[in-house]
Amino acid sequence: MIDTLKQWTDRLLGRGDAAITVPVFDGALKSNRLIEDAAVVAELDCPQDLATDGVSLWVADGARVLRVDGAGRRTVEHTFERPVSAVASVLGGGLAVALGGQEVRVVDGPHDGRRFDAAGGQRLNAVNALASTVRGRLLATDGSLTQPPEHWKHDLMALGRSGRLIEFDLGDGAAHVRAAGLGFAFGVCAPADDAAWVCESWRHRVVQVGGAQAGRAVVDDLPGYPSRIAPAAGGGWWLTCFTLRTQLVEFVLREPAYRKRMIQEIDPRYWIAPALSSGETYLEPMQGAHLKTMGVVKPWAPPRSYGLVIRLDAQGLIRYSLHSRFDGKHHGIVAAAECDGWLYLLSKGRRRLLRLSVAAAEASLGGS
Repeated sequence: MIDTLKQWTDRLLGRGDAAITVPVFDGALKSNRLIEDAAVVAELDCPQDLATDGVSLWVADGARVLRVDGAGRRTVEHTFERPVSAVASVLGGGLAVALGGQEVRVVDGPHDGRRFDAAGGQRLNAVNALASTVRGRLLATDGSLTQPPEHWKHDLMALGRSGRLIEFDLGDGAAHVRAAGLGFAFGVCAPADDAAWVCESWRHRVVQVGGAQAGRAVVDDLPGYPSRIAPAAGGGWWLTCFTLRTQLVEFVLREPAYRKRMIQEIDPRYWIAPALSSGETYLEPMQGAHLKTMGVVKPWAPPRSYGLVIRLDAQGLIRYSLHSRFDGKHHGIVAAAECDGWLYLLSKGRRRLLRLSVAAAEASLGGS
């Protein structure tokens, strides 16, 4: 009864979950052009994810996993029968890949051939991120039980809350669900033996599962939709946000009648919804004078797509951020991997593998 009354008053007053306010870029989140100016290492067909063991870099591109060297030379390491939706280096050797979001398979290394297709009595549906733990187990985020990985927009517009965190035992083949009911789980890391940090895209936060502080929001009320999280050299993490929140989208999410008609009557490419890229067609919902005046981008223009990576310290505090702004092209950053002093970024919106020097980026930001 109390929860129902709170929800009603929140909707009446426009506060709490009913608020459409969006955090602004300030302080450690102040915008810059570091992602936009990053070097292009490779043009890709259908980029999905990155992985590294500290020496080699692997790129999931469609149904292939490529090995990419510092000069951008690509070698096909593996080819599968379905698109690779996630990839991770396995502790002790080998790669873990998610195929079509519905199967996790280990190739090479001591666990070569190990497969998983279900957990907690339900089949895998939208596995979009993988991470190894120090105990040699494998963590996976299953974004949604109702939508495949490529239909993330549909899950957002349906206010999806069916994401799961799953742990696989590579030794005995067991799989169990560590958390359920997540708002599109998309990204996971293991900062400690008994704890995991999970990105909840639709709740705009990173939340801890397990450990002494289970349930705490590591990072909350982000200005974007968080996706994968990867370790940074020397401690801390790289958190990617595949696009930004806007007041317009927040408003649409609180209008059920409008959302239902939009889903039924309009092509998903033209929904009032976040996107991985923009500015390519006059059919987009926001264009023209909404965004520019006499050829100049308005400083308050709502970004339909964006490129954002956030550097977190070991406790989850934001140190600084890297951007490709509204008027840039390197949008839809879905994965990051630090290797040999370089930060590699996957721009799914532009279908490019990018690279920038971590030391140079920190120097340009004033030694952050």
